[in-house]
Amino acid sequence: MLPVKKPTTDYRTLDEIRQRKEKLADEIQLDNTKFTTLWNQVFLKKEGNSKGDYIAALVSNGFLAVDTFLLIRKLMKGYGFLFGKKKKKK
Repeated sequence: MLPVKKPTTDYRTLDEIRQRKEKLADEIQLDNTKFTTLWNQVFLKKEGNSKGDYIAALVSNGFLAVDTFLLIRKLMKGYGFLFGKKKKKK
């Protein structure tokens, strides 16, 4: 994608430059406020998890751990020579 060329304005006086600077500072402050709000929402701790949710998370994590173990075992069996494990002779 080509960069968008922003129109440039010609400033004739120092007052125009100061006004533009103040306008940009206000926009930056507004963007900073929005960013801070969004950032804080990302890390909100969820309250009110029930016992069922806790158990469901444990079961889900258990299945994930078993699946990961089986995947690593399968990869080591097929590609163990890449990790320094010698291949079995038949």
